[in-house]
Parts: sequence; structure tokens; C-alpha cells
Amino acid sequence: MTACPRELGVASGARAARRGLLSSRLTHDETAAVNTIRTLGQWKAKGLARPPESVRDEIRRNLIAALRSGKPLFSGIVGYEETVVPQIVNALLARHDFILLGLRGQAKTRLLRQLTDLLDPEIPAIDGCPLNSHPLAPLSAEAKRLVVELGDDLPLRWIPRSERYREKLATPDITVADLIGDIDPIKAAARKLDLADERVIHYGIVPRTNRGIFAINELPDLPTRIQVGLLDLLEERDVQIRGFPVRIPLDVLLVFSANPEDYTNRGSIITPLRDRIESQISTHYPLTLDDGLAITAQEAWIERGEGPRIVVPRYLREVIEETAIQARTSSFVDQNSGVSARMTIALLELVVSNAERRALRAQSARVTPRTADLYAADSAITGKVELVYEGEREGPRAVAAKLIGKAIKVVFDRVLPDPYQDGGGAKVYEKLLGHFRGGGRVTVSDRMSDAQSKEALSVVPDLEALARNFFASHDDAEIAAAMEFILEGLHQASILSKDVALDGATYGDEFDRMVKGLKD
Repeated sequence: MTACPRELGVASGARAARRGLLSSRLTHDETAAVNTIRTLGQWKAKGLARPPESVRDEIRRNLIAALRSGKPLFSGIVGYEETVVPQIVNALLARHDFILLGLRGQAKTRLLRQLTDLLDPEIPAIDGCPLNSHPLAPLSAEAKRLVVELGDDLPLRWIPRSERYREKLATPDITVADLIGDIDPIKAAARKLDLADERVIHYGIVPRTNRGIFAINELPDLPTRIQVGLLDLLEERDVQIRGFPVRIPLDVLLVFSANPEDYTNRGSIITPLRDRIESQISTHYPLTLDDGLAITAQEAWIERGEGPRIVVPRYLREVIEETAIQARTSSFVDQNSGVSARMTIALLELVVSNAERRALRAQSARVTPRTADLYAADSAITGKVELVYEGEREGPRAVAAKLIGKAIKVVFDRVLPDPYQDGGGAKVYEKLLGHFRGGGRVTVSDRMSDAQSKEALSVVPDLEALARNFFASHDDAEIAAAMEFILEGLHQASILSKDVALDGATYGDEFDRMVKGLKD
């Protein structure tokens, strides 16, 4: 997928052109020449005047060139290479309007915005025409008048691809006038024109996107009466203003996005409109752990520049991704709402920030985030998941802690031996667990420096040796983080107890705590 997650950023049109992604109708010399062309006569004199081409044909032409060149499409989108992207390509080759259907944080808007990379770098339009009329095919009444009156002196402007994409978030307060347009009585009075005259129309955002791409996000939230207003635009490719006999044949690629929850619960797409959207494409969350890691690494701000150097261990990154995976299957979380990829991005950033804060206080030049930092960053989870009734009873912070704990257990089982396995696994932890069974306890805190954490954990026999053996590191800070992770993994396996207080978390023997609980 994301978006981003290579997140999930939108490549600029100029950067895409430099990559050679696009093949414009203009040659290199012609592209340089447009900067000097200001009138229709100059355009004709240089031999560049060409008849209009529909935006769908333009996108199809540039897409074909990109496919033939083998250049990647949709930069910054991870995990969609074999699923979503081919469907979008098919829709564009078929000249279809389409809708992206998916849960939050699945890079739908990012995909739509990158469609501009498939437009020509610049196109000519009649200067002063709100509908971006082609110089050889004037669309509005004003443009037609200018063509007749000025001839070859008709002024031109060049529209970059970035200005040919517009989007609108569907909200209940949107009106037909906002999207399509309305009659402007002040203009009619000032010019002494009849209200049926096309020249008194104030065009909405869709006509002003003529010869471009228009996107509507969260389409089901659009009121039904507004959806009806889009029917002619999708099928007949024209608009009518206030019932007056004004038909404007627009050239717009219409694309949409929607959340399945909105699709079924908060709103709906009327059947005629859904029928006119030729392609419906479903997005998805990362299908593999590596895709999730790539998305989060791409989007999260962890290279902070000034300040301490922060090194995030691979296993801790995996725990962050697994936290989202656990949330997407948790009975405490509303799965209709979904769990956005933004959760893992925010969680990684807060984990890094907590470690950074510790390093700044200790005046350390380098710091390694630890397990305690995960629990300190639970605010990235509580605001990103919608809880069902059982989850609300548990409480947001308790649910966040459970999700982190389950994620730690998954990664612990992936990296370290099973402590319940007879022989090899149990033997690996024999001395370590013997320390706790003998009454030993150890306290760790996210406020401890790396050196203090390692010193506190070093009282546990074999713990450092296990960390060095299974995490292959010789850095003391990384070893301290790994030692803490091992203890937390054993706690999640119900072998060690864990008591959390303001001064940190204390690990002890789980069986001993159970016995004390029975006595109490």
C-alpha cells in the first residue's frame, strides 16, 4: 500500500517530469517555447497549435508512455503494486471515472492526488475564461466573444498540471451552487443582462476544473440532492444551471473516495450515481509486516536533526506494526471503523519522542527507545481507535496496554525460544527465572538513562547473555533495551509478574504473586 508507507508523499509534477515518467504532446523544445507564447497568433506561428484532446485521452496517452518505459507509478505508495494500482491503471486505460473504497488511512486521497502526474506539464487556455477553454474550442459565451473580437491577438495562459486537480470533501452544507454554479443577479444587474443569459452564471468548482481532474472525498456524506446534480455530469458530460437551457459540455475526469462505514451507516450513494461510476476499486491495509514497516518508516518523523541520535531497534518497529495488526482483530475495537495506518506512524513518533526527552534530560548524545517507551506513548493509540461497548468498559488506556502487550508477545515468540517448550526453550531461561523464583525483583522506568537501565537489569543472571545472543548487538544501549524486552515478553507469556507504579514497572515471579493473592 500507504499510501504511505517509498507514506505515503505525493511527488510533485516537476519531480515526476524529471524522472521521465511522462510523455507530453510537447517536445522538449516546444515545452521551452511555451514560456514565450502569449497569444493565439504566436501559438499558431510556432506550429504548436493542435486541436483539443480530452483529459481522459491525455491521461491515457501519458499512462501508456509510462507503462512502456517501465517507470513506477504512484510514488510513495507501498503494498498496492499487485492489487490496487493495476485496477486504477485499468480504469484509466478504459477512460473510466472511478471510486476508491476503503477504510481510514489507506492512502485513497494520496492516490487521487498523484493522478496529476499523468497530465501534461502545461496546457494552453484562453485567458479570462473561467472554464479553461481550449483556444481552438471556446466553451463559455465570454470565450467565444473574445475569439471573434480579438482573433490572433487572443491572450493565452498556460495551466500547469498542479492547477488542473481540485478536490472537495463531502459535507452536509455543500450546495449545488458550490459544485455546479448559480445565477448571479448582481452580475445581471450590473451588465443589464437577462437572467437567462449565460454570461450571468457564476460557475462552481466543477466547471472551473474543466480539462482537469475533480475529486470528491467521502462521497456517501454528500446529500442526496447534490448527488442527483452529478448525474448529468457523469453520463452526459454537461451541466445545467438553475433550469435555464444552458448546457455546458465539460471535460472532467471525476474520481471519488468513500469509507465502507460511511457507505452503509452514515450515508449512501444513490443507485443511479453508483451505476454511473464505471469502476469501484477497493483499497486495503498492508498485507505483510514488511509493507507496514516500510510505510511507517517512510511517513514517521524520526530523523529529528539536532538533538540526540535515536536508533530504533528492528524488533521494536515490529512491535509497533503488530500493535496495529492486533487492533484490527481485537474484540474491543470497532472493526467497521478500522485502524488507520496513521496509528503506527504516530506511535513510532511518540516512542522516539519519549526516548528523545530522556536523552535530553540525561544530556546523552545517543539513545535507544525501549519497551517502557511504548507504554508511555499510548496516547497514539487511544485517539486512533473506535471502541465497542466492551472496550469502553475496559477503558481506552487499558485497551491500548492490552494491544501493546499482545504485539510484544507476537514479536517475542518470533525472536526468542518458547519458554514453555520442554528441554531447549525452558533451559534457556532456567537461570533467569531462578532469580525471580528466589524472590528477586527488578524495576525499570522510561525515565532511566540507558546506562541506569542496563545497571538495574544486570542483576538478573543470563539476561544480558540472552540479549546479546538473540539480538546480535554489541551496543550497551541496545542491549539494555533488548534485556527489558525479554522481561516484558516473559511477562506477556504469564511467567513473570509486573506491577506498574509511578516510579516504573517492577518484574517478579508470577507464581509467587498468585500464591500471595490466594493468601490475601
